[in-house]
Amino acid sequence: MGLQTVLEKIEATRVIPMTSVAKADDVIPLCGALKAGGLEIVEITLRTPVALDAIRFVAREFPEFVLGAGTVTAIEELEAAHEAGAQFAVAPGLNPRVVRRAQKLGFPFFPGVATPTDIEAALELGCRMPTGSVILKLFPVEILGGPRIISALAGPYAPKGVRFIPTGGVSAANMTDYLAQPAVLAVGGSWLAPRSLVEKKDWSEISRLAAEAVALASRIAAPGP
Repeated sequence: MGLQTVLEKIEATRVIPMTSVAKADDVIPLCGALKAGGLEIVEITLRTPVALDAIRFVAREFPEFVLGAGTVTAIEELEAAHEAGAQFAVAPGLNPRVVRRAQKLGFPFFPGVATPTDIEAALELGCRMPTGSVILKLFPVEILGGPRIISALAGPYAPKGVRFIPTGGVSAANMTDYLAQPAVLAVGGSWLAPRSLVEKKDWSEISRLAAEAVALASRIAAPGP
């Protein structure tokens, strides 16, 4: 799946389920549950020893999925996620070394920001997609101020092509407030596939949560860049 297709599918879906798994093979029924609910996208965070194996399983069994690696904070993690089959990577912070390595690999990488200084550092590093957008994870968004901070940051930076993927406190209860912000590309959250449901193998509930998120996202028209 090419970069343009990855970005188009993220923008079309507008919801990124984030999950961590204790058993790598749990991702197979997990992705089946997400797909049944209308989502063909998942971000597997590198927070467990089996995360890379889980990414390999999804890449093999669900080639139609947009597959991301989350919590990528080191070059070694970035390279391993890329080799395992991830199509994009996300970080909670902005590490210039990781950004530069992702650029050399041609690997879509969305670093995390929390302040105007972070955003300007990302601009200086050239964190710009071929589409012209600068796509940044805004984390932890609820603590930072929720949709209000996105509106404030969009004033000076949206004209420069900056768009956000807010995470950290996003839920079914507030996701439409975020998606209504023109500077928001998509939202990410663990509420769609929480580890508690994965460990209980409650796939029907994950499907229900995915379908609910798809329905909510469909009510908000995707803004242009």
